[in-house]
Amino acid sequence: MAAGPGPYNRKNPAEQAEKAQVVFQLKLDGHSFRAIEAITAAPDGPTHGDRIPWTTARDLLREELARRVDPKIDAYRVLHLERLEGELLRLDDLEARAREVLDRHHVTVNNGRVIKLDDGEPLLDDGPVLAAIDRLLKIEDARRKNNESQRKLLGLDAPTKVDAQVTEVTQSDLEFQEMLRNARAKVQLEEQGIIDGGTG
Repeated sequence: MAAGPGPYNRKNPAEQAEKAQVVFQLKLDGHSFRAIEAITAAPDGPTHGDRIPWTTARDLLREELARRVDPKIDAYRVLHLERLEGELLRLDDLEARAREVLDRHHVTVNNGRVIKLDDGEPLLDDGPVLAAIDRLLKIEDARRKNNESQRKLLGLDAPTKVDAQVTEVTQSDLEFQEMLRNARAKVQLEEQGIIDGGTG
């Protein structure tokens, strides 16, 4: 039997398409590419331990997006998805730092001296703990907004009613909105075709 292409190219296209769907869904759920690698490496994960390296996950997502959406706006979408990905990584770092503060032992200090209770134990300072909890809540809110932005960028949410605002709209804004509408329509048609055609 003649030697075939490299291992990556020899992979079953159906298997690659399935992995692309997994990456796509995990990205919509708000996970970073690094987190997707960890999730897929888990034995009880969506790929049963078949780890998808973060660079492969990035490539699979781009292929899936190109398949789903009009390529005219692909560059715009990829640019903003990368920006949102960077934000997720920064939020991961901020969460780790906030949890470090949360796990520390904080005592109350006044004029350079530790305040103690009647039994001699230092009086705990809840201020830093509460501040860390507040920061973690803000991080979770930022993650939700990031996820919403990704879903809107991919045209996966149903249209929502918004309050009217006075906004200057340029011709390029109108053209981009038209492209998004066309892309959403194309995605809906393709997804309906998948549903109608079954998974066989």
